[in-house]
Amino acid sequence: MLRLLVLSLLALSPWPVQVAAQAAAAVAYAPSLAPCPPGTSLLRETDPQHQSLSSGESAYIAARQTNVLPKAWSNYLDAVLFSLAESVVFPDYVSDIIGGSHGVPNLPTLGIATSGGGYRAAIFGAGVLNTIDGRNTTSVLAGTGGLLQAATYLAGLSGGGWLVGSLIQADFPTLPNLIFGNLTASENTWGGWNTQTDVLEPSSNATVVADYLVDLVEETLGKHAAGFPVTIADVWGRALSRHFVNGTNSVNILDDTFTHGAGLTFSSIANLPSFVSHEQPFPIILAESQSVHQNDTLILNLSSAAVPISNPKYEFNVFEFGSFDPMLSAFTPMKFLGSPNKSVCATGFDQICFVESVTSELFNGDNTSTAAFLSSPVGPVIELMQALVPEPGVELDVALVPNPFFGVAPETFLDTNETLLSLVDGGEDGEVIPIQPLLVKARGVDVIVAIDAASDTEDNFSDGSSMIGTQIRAAFFPASYSFPHVPANQSVFLAQGLTKR
Repeated sequence: MLRLLVLSLLALSPWPVQVAAQAAAAVAYAPSLAPCPPGTSLLRETDPQHQSLSSGESAYIAARQTNVLPKAWSNYLDAVLFSLAESVVFPDYVSDIIGGSHGVPNLPTLGIATSGGGYRAAIFGAGVLNTIDGRNTTSVLAGTGGLLQAATYLAGLSGGGWLVGSLIQADFPTLPNLIFGNLTASENTWGGWNTQTDVLEPSSNATVVADYLVDLVEETLGKHAAGFPVTIADVWGRALSRHFVNGTNSVNILDDTFTHGAGLTFSSIANLPSFVSHEQPFPIILAESQSVHQNDTLILNLSSAAVPISNPKYEFNVFEFGSFDPMLSAFTPMKFLGSPNKSVCATGFDQICFVESVTSELFNGDNTSTAAFLSSPVGPVIELMQALVPEPGVELDVALVPNPFFGVAPETFLDTNETLLSLVDGGEDGEVIPIQPLLVKARGVDVIVAIDAASDTEDNFSDGSSMIGTQIRAAFFPASYSFPHVPANQSVFLAQGLTKR
């Protein structure tokens, strides 16, 4: 029914038929090209054995460590001590470390990793973060509140990436405010997750849904006209924007006079008050790569694994895009992501909604055949794209990014000769918890709080697969990453109840 309605709209409507705001959204979503500013470098390489952080990340972490973390750890310690029964003796050495008696440089470096798993993972992860949020009085009284404020890093992928992305771009509100938002939110302010509305089918009326899908595809036309490939990831991103980017609330979600977050970029998060004051844990969103050159024999025997563990993992942070994996170990400025060469710089490619889409791009799994792809939930979108954005030879089932690492590490980087990177969901190698960026030795993370929202078992709990995958991948790159021992198979996790404690 929906497919027929979409095709009918194509037949009856002359193109383009964009209303003013749709045209504005298409313009805002389109990257711009201009000569690079003098002195701009589009490539930072780092030694695989002696990794280094960007100057932006290093400065942010140093300022947060000096100006924010001492008080944050002290507040967390106070909450813990207040919650303990009088009979409980808290070790003095722990109080000394957390309380800062050994100096600011010796405060713990805490990373939080919140997993994939769609909306389920986003909601579950938000619940966990709310439990450790020092702004939540109930959590403080329970002795858990304040740990979020004491974290140095916050990483997310897929549904966890929606949580992290929406939280940081909304200027780090409380978790209830993040989820429920503001019904009177104006253009480009936060309006909530709008969980009552489905991402791709926002109405029970098939005609409304068909019109909505047309709107989404139309909003990508400006990017296509600017010379960039457009795929299902772009359309998915414009849909996610109605839920996880500023500019939409439950009242205007279907109102095509709003631009719904188009034009808001990931690099611009650096200008938000909570980021400028270093109140946010440093955010990282993870994506995986798919390549025509990959070694499929290295795909793990895990239910969520679709790409080899040897493929590079890419991270998006406010300052850079790239990979610490030893086969690449290179980064490009986030602000100029999408730049076609060393002299022409793109801006506006790093849309927040696009980053949130890339980290959750699972549609390559639907594309086992043309018939299967067209009969999948995104089949009507694919047909719309083929009609409105004809791109012969373009791979529609992945996110495409102009390769900033063309010619880099030719002996080890499998995509060194590819003009485009094909990116997919950050958990497609079997690691659905974004632990890997927190294993980077240059970051010096001491403790990782891993939020695992996977639904591996019949009763919808994790079975430890992601931790197993991380252990295997860390062992695959022993000079770059280390990871503590965990059980080697799911049966041990389940037999010992390790995922339910």
